[in-house]
Amino acid sequence: MDLPNGRTARVDILLIGSLTSTGGGVMSACTLIRDGDRVIVVDPGMAPSARSILDPLEALGVRPEDVTEVVLGHHHPDHTIHAGHFPNAAIHDHWAIYRGTDWEDSDAEGRVLAPSVILARTPGHTAEDISTIVGTPDGIVVCTHCWFTAETTVDDEAPDDPDQLHASRASILAIANRIVPGHGPAFTPTDSTSR
Repeated sequence: MDLPNGRTARVDILLIGSLTSTGGGVMSACTLIRDGDRVIVVDPGMAPSARSILDPLEALGVRPEDVTEVVLGHHHPDHTIHAGHFPNAAIHDHWAIYRGTDWEDSDAEGRVLAPSVILARTPGHTAEDISTIVGTPDGIVVCTHCWFTAETTVDDEAPDDPDQLHASRASILAIANRIVPGHGPAFTPTDSTSR
């Protein structure tokens, strides 16, 4: 798995994800990454409302029109519903970049979004999963769907391909200092993190 060249990005969690049917419902973790002139939102998906994502964004001094990139970790609606709130953003998924009515074929593996931000294919939960790898002054942060939460196991997630998910997790654990999972708070991986 490639690493970004830079270590200058800033990562802010806009919305902590959840998976419970009570006490929060299903919400996608939504993350803001800033590196130089790049303003990146990862997984603007299910949330109580659009304001649940936009208010924390604006509290950090970022307007929706300032966002330059949106990353969709995969195409499930719980991670894509609010992508349209960023009118000037290029949308990135596993096989293309979308800008307005333009569709540019582009495999996500190794796609550089900024000097400190790169995408990687990390299949397992779905065959199309991608992770966002971010170099920060404090280490490598990975936004990923290889874990729903810090506590979930492979069996909990009923992946499309358990072997691929184990391999993707191993690749991430080899580089990550912090992980932002698809539906839970960010965590620091340890020896007990599900492989």
